[in-house]
Amino acid sequence: MGSFIFIPILFFGLIILISSFFVVKQQTSAIIERFGKFQSIRHSGLQLKIPLVDRIAGKLSLKIQQLDVIIETKTLDDVFVRLKVSVQYKVIRNKVYDAFYMLDYPHDQITSYVFDVVRAEVPKMKLDDVFVKKDDIALAVKAELNDAMMEYGYDIIKTLVTDIDPDAQVKAAMNRINAADREKTAAQFEGDAARILIVEKAKAEAESKRLQGQGIADQRREIARGLEESVEVLNRVGINSQEASALIVVTQHYDTLQSLGEETNSNLILLPNAPQAGSNMLNDMVASFAASNQIGEAMKNAKKKKEE
Repeated sequence: MGSFIFIPILFFGLIILISSFFVVKQQTSAIIERFGKFQSIRHSGLQLKIPLVDRIAGKLSLKIQQLDVIIETKTLDDVFVRLKVSVQYKVIRNKVYDAFYMLDYPHDQITSYVFDVVRAEVPKMKLDDVFVKKDDIALAVKAELNDAMMEYGYDIIKTLVTDIDPDAQVKAAMNRINAADREKTAAQFEGDAARILIVEKAKAEAESKRLQGQGIADQRREIARGLEESVEVLNRVGINSQEASALIVVTQHYDTLQSLGEETNSNLILLPNAPQAGSNMLNDMVASFAASNQIGEAMKNAKKKKEE
């Protein structure tokens, strides 16, 4: 009979003994209370407590944690914008007592401070400045949180403004402004390119005309030299200069008619086309030159008399 009583007592004692030991994981702290009063803080490893007297009131992670806070606020230029602020924090190892007993909801406390700082800083900035100075906002949040949360046993590692999301209509307007600016820049480049093309084309045409004129001048110079040589040859056989010139003009006239006759698809019409056309043309030219010389001599004489 006594052995049957001993077995339950032994089993109950074994359970109590096993419950006296507990394990705390790495980067974790366990808070031990004795009859509801704080007793000690245990860190990683195998730990011992008094059964039925001590209890594990809670555990706190010492790892770096992250809290994402979404805030909607208004900028200086009256644009509503949503910001996502990521707060990275951890429990200070030697302040586990403060972190556990002084705050019931640390996430809510951190969120309140983030809201307070962001809604104090962003309304001072225009929307464009919010994008440019987001690091300044993050630093302001970190400074405020460090001052407030340090006494509660929390260390603020870093704060980041990870997202800035204006109203959809504002984003569409910003995109249109950006697109218009890029189109303006593209139009300026296209205009500059067109202007350069026109200038270069004009330079090329001017150079072409210059070379063409030079070629025509050289051509006429050679023609004149050839005519001069032809007249000299005719003079040697007793033909005077006027008769030689008439002969050359008539010869060129009939050479032209011959070349036109050889072209089957030619649309050129030579006027006048009478046999005496060459002679008449030469006589008209000689008369014009003579009249021009007489007018020039008369003008020179009149100028001399006026000077006297």
